[in-house]
Parts: sequence; C-alpha cells; structure tokens
Amino acid sequence: MNRPDLCPACGARNDCVLADPRSASQACWCYSVSIDPAVIKALAPELRNQSCLCPRCAGVEAQLRADSVDRP
Repeated sequence: MNRPDLCPACGARNDCVLADPRSASQACWCYSVSIDPAVIKALAPELRNQSCLCPRCAGVEAQLRADSVDRP
C-alpha cells in the first residue's frame, strides 16, 4: 500500500507538504534541491512517481542543511 506521506524507499515520513491538504499550497522542500536521477531509477518501477522520497533517501540532507544556513 502506498501512502503519500511515506518514503517509498524506506517507509519513513517524507515531510512532503503536498501530501498534507493543510499545507498543500506551500512549496515542498524538494523544490529547493537537486535529486540525482540515479536515485529515482534505483526505485522499483512500481514505486516511482507515487510518493516523495525522504531527504535521506533522496540524498539531499546536506543541501537542505546548507539552504537553512544560507537563509537570514
């Protein structure tokens, strides 16, 4: 069973704001990072484009930390 709020790779919360109707009008964290296409290709085909990866599985934790440091 696929849940839009869970990472398809590890099952952890993916922190996707689009998965929550209360915050769906906001930009998601994934809009501010670059995810290596190889990470997506590594997912089983039936899991792709179903729900967002979590930052750890997307391999973007360092990008998110750098972005938060750069903000005033």
